[in-house]
Amino acid sequence: MHRFIRYAVEKQAEIIQLIREMVECESPSDSPEDVNRFVDLLAEKTQDIATAHVIKPESAVYGKHLRLEFKLAGRKKKPQILGLGHSDTVWPLGTLKTIPFRQADGRLWGPGVLDMKGGLAFFIYAIRCLREFNVAIERDVVLWIVSDEEVGSASRYLTRLEARQSDFVLVLEPGTGLSGKLKTARKGVGDYTVWIEGKASHSGVDFANGASAIVEAARQVEKIAGFTELKRGITVNPGVIRGGTRTNVVPAEARIDVDIRVAQLKQAEALDKKFRGLKPVDKRCKIRVQGGLNRPPMERTRQIANLFAKARKVGAEMGVKLEESSTGGGSDGNFTAALGVATLDGLGAVGEGAHAPNESILIDRIADRVALLAGLVGEL
Repeated sequence: MHRFIRYAVEKQAEIIQLIREMVECESPSDSPEDVNRFVDLLAEKTQDIATAHVIKPESAVYGKHLRLEFKLAGRKKKPQILGLGHSDTVWPLGTLKTIPFRQADGRLWGPGVLDMKGGLAFFIYAIRCLREFNVAIERDVVLWIVSDEEVGSASRYLTRLEARQSDFVLVLEPGTGLSGKLKTARKGVGDYTVWIEGKASHSGVDFANGASAIVEAARQVEKIAGFTELKRGITVNPGVIRGGTRTNVVPAEARIDVDIRVAQLKQAEALDKKFRGLKPVDKRCKIRVQGGLNRPPMERTRQIANLFAKARKVGAEMGVKLEESSTGGGSDGNFTAALGVATLDGLGAVGEGAHAPNESILIDRIADRVALLAGLVGEL
């Protein structure tokens, strides 16, 4: 058994206890006080191995960000190795009452255990592993934890600043599926709002004089849905439509809220032209478009492929076979990869049910994941 795996097996009870404390310290995105409490917990749990810097958020709506710079043997130089994670979860305060943390059926269950408190715990113990064996690391190693990833990452400019000081970014989001595939590509994510302005009238007395914004919106939905090109990895989802006031009034206003996903940046540019080029079918109506791409795609570059190859080599030395995957979801790794920094995602926990009541991680994948992170940091 590889010494890093043996270490993680011996420390498994401690790792599980840390994960439990983290899960039971609820940290919904919209509760800055609770996110701050979680940040304080992490700073306390790592005070013997890291220097903690708490960074003020962009808005009082969000909690504090946390930068942990680890104390490791070796001659330090920059650029650094950056671990990337987030402290916030999608779960509202009080979820623990209905979905408590528990250990059963070979898994750890609870809100946020997979996305992504398990991954944060793994990285912390990977560093402890390197310190245990006095492994010399020739770079600074930093763990950057933002408080608002689940609600759009207003902190992205800070993440980009950290990435620009880094040669490698290791994203602690969960792996893909129950095999825990690493992620070498993610789609870019965007939102559009299409506003329709029509002309109101009485639907019984003066129907012909009205121009229905809802009817026009329905026509535009057909056009917008047609922007999807599955073979090219482009999806366009008109997810919400609103409009009208009363059934006896021809509606003067309507809006369509749209989610877009693209595999390549150039696809987003072409898609934006299509949205800006929408024209009303009923010439009495007007169309206004807002929005665009808010998270660039993580494209599988040569640097990313090379980083995955290093991880696969490290895994093979430990008897762990690693596979890669792409996903339609976004992470803060999208921002770092778009800067050209070698980024590897999905290095966190292995499990299922992110954002769902069955959120859980596999206990028997804790040790190899901790060991992989330790070995990869050591290799870089």
